[in-house]
Amino acid sequence: MDGLVPAIIQDARTKNVLMLGFMNEEAYKKTIETGKVTFWSRSRKCLWTKGETSGNFLNLVSIKNDCDNDTLLVRVNPVGPVCHKGTDTCWAEDNVYEPVSFLSELQEFIAKRKEEMPENSYTTTLFKKGTKRIAQKVGEEALETVIEAVSGTNEKVVYEASDMIYHLLVLLADKGLNINDVALELLKRHNPDWDKDRRIAKAHGTYKR
Repeated sequence: MDGLVPAIIQDARTKNVLMLGFMNEEAYKKTIETGKVTFWSRSRKCLWTKGETSGNFLNLVSIKNDCDNDTLLVRVNPVGPVCHKGTDTCWAEDNVYEPVSFLSELQEFIAKRKEEMPENSYTTTLFKKGTKRIAQKVGEEALETVIEAVSGTNEKVVYEASDMIYHLLVLLADKGLNINDVALELLKRHNPDWDKDRRIAKAHGTYKR
């Protein structure tokens, strides 16, 4: 392609694909040097940094080659709309961050806390107190969630449920597990062929073929 390679632009946080551009070696180097994604304009035959006129820059997070070294995956933090038509993406889709995705980010944060154990961190304090205390906290927060569900407001239910889920994530990390292990188990159970009674029996060591 006359020295050009396609560059797929992806939002680093939402994981949504924002646009497709083309880079040559010069555009690639300028992107690395400036931290602002720069393309080669095939129509104008020159470099152009996305946002240089609109202010809607694509701040670089990372660049990866694909397996054939002929396509780039460019992860960015976008500033404003990406498309020249004023939409979030070049497919006129909203670049929405799904809050549930934060659970994975939080799990990674907790795992980092476990590895680094920084001082003055509540999470560090929990890990130092051990599995029993962490499990106890999960139980306490679960009970408070139940109480609010029965006699409280929805706002309080969400507040207590957040505490419960946070401590559950800490417990999973303490046991060398994470939220993906739970999601995988739920995915298995979602299968119509999943046999609940057999799985319970196997878990308790009472299942016989």
